[in-house]
Amino acid sequence: MSMLDDTVLLRSLLDGLPEALVVTDTQGIIRYWNDAAERLFGHPRSEALGASLDILMPERFKAAHDAGFARAVATGELRVGGRVMRTRATHKEGRKLYVDFSFALLKDAQGQVVGVYATGRDATDAQLKAAAG
Repeated sequence: MSMLDDTVLLRSLLDGLPEALVVTDTQGIIRYWNDAAERLFGHPRSEALGASLDILMPERFKAAHDAGFARAVATGELRVGGRVMRTRATHKEGRKLYVDFSFALLKDAQGQVVGVYATGRDATDAQLKAAAG
């Protein structure tokens, strides 16, 4: 396969994932947004790319998220690494979502953090059923 074929194959693979895939730089700016992220959060790729992660965050969780994100980038470690974490998110239309996220750091060849990625799956129905008892 040529490099172009590899790039096309990788993009096709990532866009076809059933889970939302969101990749940011170290400032929390969205650099990659797959088709499942569009469906889950309601923001088209053209709108999400270059935007802050704040577009997904309920206002009351922003400060805690920003602190945890900055700590992970600075230390190169995630407190929730390797675990699925159910958290709140906001749909473009304002609906509150529960999302099961897995997070990981992107590091360069020298081990420096260059970004963060998360895969997520809608858990709203499951959360509401569990809360109802």
